[in-house]
Amino acid sequence: MIEFINPVPNNPENQWRSRLDSFVKEHQIELAALSWGLYQEWGENSQDILGIDLKPTPHFIRSSRDSVEKLNEKVEQKLKEILGILDGYKPQEEVVIIGIGEGQVKLIYFKLTPAPPDCFTEIQKDLDSLISDLEEKMLEYFQIPIEGELS
Repeated sequence: MIEFINPVPNNPENQWRSRLDSFVKEHQIELAALSWGLYQEWGENSQDILGIDLKPTPHFIRSSRDSVEKLNEKVEQKLKEILGILDGYKPQEEVVIIGIGEGQVKLIYFKLTPAPPDCFTEIQKDLDSLISDLEEKMLEYFQIPIEGELS
């Protein structure tokens, strides 16, 4: 039997990626709600992207498509897959977030049911409260030691 699992190595350079994956998995509905709410606030023609910057403490950022393209040029086109996903991104169906940590970027991409607009309706929070709540949860999440993780 062939296994298609390719785990991220458990080393200090990748721990943030594993933690971010776990955080996203636990908070998909809230992140989908936030993504949709910001998409509405920024305007449907905006090409800005939601980001999570882990330094100095985990917080949300607004990143322009242009800044991702410039970074792609600086890193010898290694972000072209991310740009391709952004080209086909459907905010009413999907969530795309760029994670930034330890001098690296990570694409967060998922679809879920209910769709992002329904998640936003279900959450029943304003954007400021949603951002504040999620940033607080991220801060706690990234401070708690996880079993099996290197110190």
